[in-house]
Amino acid sequence: MRAQFVLSEIGVGLRRNLTMTFAVIVSVALSLALFGGSLLMREQVSTMKGYWYDKVNVSIFLCNKTDAETFPSCAKGAATEDQKKEIRTDLEKMKDLVQTVQFETADEAYKHYKEQFGKNSPIAGSLTPDQMQESFRVKLKDPAKYEVISSAFAKRPGVQTVQDQKSLLSNLFNLLNGMNFAALGVMFLMLVVALMLIVNTVRVSAFSRRRETGIMRLVGASSFYIQIPFIMEAAFAGLLGAGLACVLLVCGQYFLVNNWLVHHIDVIQFIGWDAVLAKLPLVLAIGLLMPALAAAAALRKYLKV
Repeated sequence: MRAQFVLSEIGVGLRRNLTMTFAVIVSVALSLALFGGSLLMREQVSTMKGYWYDKVNVSIFLCNKTDAETFPSCAKGAATEDQKKEIRTDLEKMKDLVQTVQFETADEAYKHYKEQFGKNSPIAGSLTPDQMQESFRVKLKDPAKYEVISSAFAKRPGVQTVQDQKSLLSNLFNLLNGMNFAALGVMFLMLVVALMLIVNTVRVSAFSRRRETGIMRLVGASSFYIQIPFIMEAAFAGLLGAGLACVLLVCGQYFLVNNWLVHHIDVIQFIGWDAVLAKLPLVLAIGLLMPALAAAAALRKYLKV
């Protein structure tokens, strides 16, 4: 009988404050969708780091005959065969640090450039193989120890520059992390809006039912028994919002990632369904508990029992 009464009171409260309840559901849904999306983006960035940092190389670019006026280290002209052999020998001696060493000739570098940028590059028509740098592509066992290679070879005769591809990728990951923090900021604002709406909804609901609660107090109903319908209303609205947020996350994974990004961007290893499904229980739990706790706190101020 008590459970039936509580459920009927929840239905009455939701009908009386239908527009505010709808606003709570939408606010909670958007804030939790942003929260879940931020968690997934953070996991995506971690996955990309693990995938790409494992593949990055340190490139030791050698001087060619056109670098003498541009790079002081190439003032003596193109790298000689003896300098190339010396660099290779020293790299092969660093067995604790270097995993593999691959030499790329100027013709190979020109071919790779044409394959990657030839159609879109404005200088492709005037570029010749002798303008390309020969290079050693060094695969490190630990990419974090790039500085050891840089300090050992950057000032060598015949070396133009030493470039770590990890530094180029770091700019991309910093951008993604910045977008993630921006999403968290918007999520926080939406969460504040949702909490304010919950408090106002509970306040209006308590005021509209002040006669019923007064009668319940007179007949000896406990504080918990009086407050539980209001708390359940907020929890129910929050759970609906969390469910809608889960639908948005699933649709985003299915339509945006699986059916579009995967087919248009094949150089990124995207997270799968296991990562998405693992976040849904957390989103549902927050959607249920957050409004319930906010309602309980609001009732202590607006509903004296």
